Amino acid sequence: SWLRENLPLITLVAMMALSWGLEQFNPPLGEIAFITTTLVGLWPVARQAIRLIKSGSWFAIETLMSVAAIGALFIGATAEAAMVLLLFLIGERLEGWAASRARQGVSALMALKPDTAIRVRDGVRETVAQRDLRPGDVIEVAAGGRLPADGQLLSPFASFDESALTGESVPVERNAGERVAAGATSVDRLVQLTVISEPGDSAIDRILKLIEEAEERRAPIERFIDRFSRIYTPAIMVVALLVAIVPPLLFASAWLPWIYKGLTLLLIGCPCALVISTPAAITSGLAVARRGALIKGGAALEQLGRVRQVAFDKTGTLTIGQPRVTAVMATTDIGENDLLALAAAVEQGSSHPLAQAVVREAEQRQLVIPPASGQRALAGSGIEAQVEGRQVLICAAGKNNDPQYDAHIQQLESAGQTVVLVMRDETLLGILALRDTLRDDARQAVDELHQLGVQGVILTGDNPRAAAAIASELGLAFRAGLLPADKVQAVMALNAESPLAMVGDGINDAPAMKAATIGIAMGSGTDVALETADAALTHNRLTGLAQMISLARATHANIRQNIAIALGLKGIFLVTTLLGLTGLWLAVLADTGATVLVTANALRLLRKK
Repeated sequence: SWLRENLPLITLVAMMALSWGLEQFNPPLGEIAFITTTLVGLWPVARQAIRLIKSGSWFAIETLMSVAAIGALFIGATAEAAMVLLLFLIGERLEGWAASRARQGVSALMALKPDTAIRVRDGVRETVAQRDLRPGDVIEVAAGGRLPADGQLLSPFASFDESALTGESVPVERNAGERVAAGATSVDRLVQLTVISEPGDSAIDRILKLIEEAEERRAPIERFIDRFSRIYTPAIMVVALLVAIVPPLLFASAWLPWIYKGLTLLLIGCPCALVISTPAAITSGLAVARRGALIKGGAALEQLGRVRQVAFDKTGTLTIGQPRVTAVMATTDIGENDLLALAAAVEQGSSHPLAQAVVREAEQRQLVIPPASGQRALAGSGIEAQVEGRQVLICAAGKNNDPQYDAHIQQLESAGQTVVLVMRDETLLGILALRDTLRDDARQAVDELHQLGVQGVILTGDNPRAAAAIASELGLAFRAGLLPADKVQAVMALNAESPLAMVGDGINDAPAMKAATIGIAMGSGTDVALETADAALTHNRLTGLAQMISLARATHANIRQNIAIALGLKGIFLVTTLLGLTGLWLAVLADTGATVLVTANALRLLRKK
């Protein structure tokens, strides 16, 4: 539970507050309270340090924390000892929370495969578990249902929504004998298929495997402090020990003053400012980012600052993700609005996305849609109905083209648009063009990224014509017709050139997001995309990309400044202590002052818009 996970941190915060209050009214009692608080906070840190020492990691950050806190207690800096441990635990908790959410969305991917399926044997239908399906089994999927396994279509014709797997915004028409992937949805009819995938080897299973492999390829980010502590921890301990024992042993100096100097050096080496230098900047950066984005932890923020190129999915990322009517052209004396109303009458009630787009456009124009009767879907052809006593057919271009309009239709299709014909009594009344349109901020987002020196490319499962149309509008390179595995390969190749961010919204984008330096999901995306990604644009605005990268770079610069402040002050006071110029109170001031400075510097990030 949340309370159980955070109980040690909550306890330490409460004890710190109580100790500070007691010190105001009764300093001796406050001192005892701070010692108790330090010991309580030290217990889990020291226990982890001992485990690491046993495993061969002698100078991990936990060891540094433990020695610094114990050293601070010995010289009477009890409040500082407790504060060091509190700040360390806060930083650890923040990183742990981000890591724990890294792969929770995989369960949502599994939900794409139904737990059960309708299997047909000798004309008898039976409900079986999805895992019991074998190649050769005949299954039946109702309209709106998802395929439990990869299958080969037995029905003469059907439309499938494969957007979850390929990103294709328009349903794909499949004929008998064609392969359909698990997770695809039958759009408008009951279909029968022959299972062709073994259990655990469907399209969904392969995407899960890709996510796992991409996760393994991403080496864990080792924190700077951990690496530095391998040198810093033993060095500061050895210096403090030598200062305490060498002069008395070799030069017959008094023990007490040199032990005092050694403890002072240990306090100067107390990494309070160094520990908080990174979490303070990252916390401030994440607080600013949450105004329009979710960045899952400091590691993701650090990676974001390194990005030099961005790969975009097309459908639902650069585009709205819904087809829209882009052109209405009457070929007879009928008006455009009358033509659209007639088409909407035939399409009304259909679940097909193109049909819904036609109806939506008619409603937005506030047209009166006449009643229709006898609506009938024609396999591989279109849909027809009786409107005002006459037969009206809506079909795909190429089915009943009038030759004089071929050039115009080809021009529309070459621009990435889907063209449908409206016919009445076998006479062409007009042409409707539909396309998934760009987000209104896509152009601005690409321009802002270019200003930051970040290049872009489109990676999409959509057809090359549609991809080329969008890419030309945005001035981006593109690769089309990519399956999830192809996207992963493309991302890995681009990532090898320079750090890459993958931006997407669908399940099909999840493996590519994991393979990239950092994955960024659209706020309107699927649960799997949002959970797999390292960051998300919560306001669904592409312009947030440049803002996120700019913020990440500013945060990274702030971290470098904080580390320089923390180490610089320690270096100065190290020299002054050895020269006998620094007393215990100045050592405390150096440590506290450095902490205040790095915190104040980190808070400057909160002023960024």
